[in-house]
Amino acid sequence: MAAKEKLSNNIQIRNKRASFDYEFIETFVAGVVLTGTEIKSVRLGKASLVDTYCIVEHGEVWVKNMYVAEYFYGTYNNHSVRRERKLLLNKKEIRNIASAAKNSGFTVVPAKLFINDKGLAKMVIAIAKGKKEYDKRHALKERDDKREISRAFMK
Repeated sequence: MAAKEKLSNNIQIRNKRASFDYEFIETFVAGVVLTGTEIKSVRLGKASLVDTYCIVEHGEVWVKNMYVAEYFYGTYNNHSVRRERKLLLNKKEIRNIASAAKNSGFTVVPAKLFINDKGLAKMVIAIAKGKKEYDKRHALKERDDKREISRAFMK
């Protein structure tokens, strides 16, 4: 059983493109409503957050275009690969997200999908503002500088 717990804590699926394209203003941790075969695929690390986004409809937050691979041992009960999935947040958080998403220049993007200590799927979503081209160049330069400094200390 300890191996199963250790395995579940290592699952962290990141949206690297979102952190490059957007500046995160505020983050929230939300539960994800998944079916049986979906959670099994996520625990195996067979999910992707590339090109995903969140919307607020009728007081509920939904993540769209999230890829969760079909479970290999699933039968006719297997899930649809890119279906909409509901996120679980409290009303105050949903109101904050809805008001920020209505503002021009802001969007809601998933940043990370992980399995918590209890074995539940959680998603970190962020209210984000798009970066300009010069901001992206600055981020690349900072990353290269950090890499060079770490290489200098390693020698």
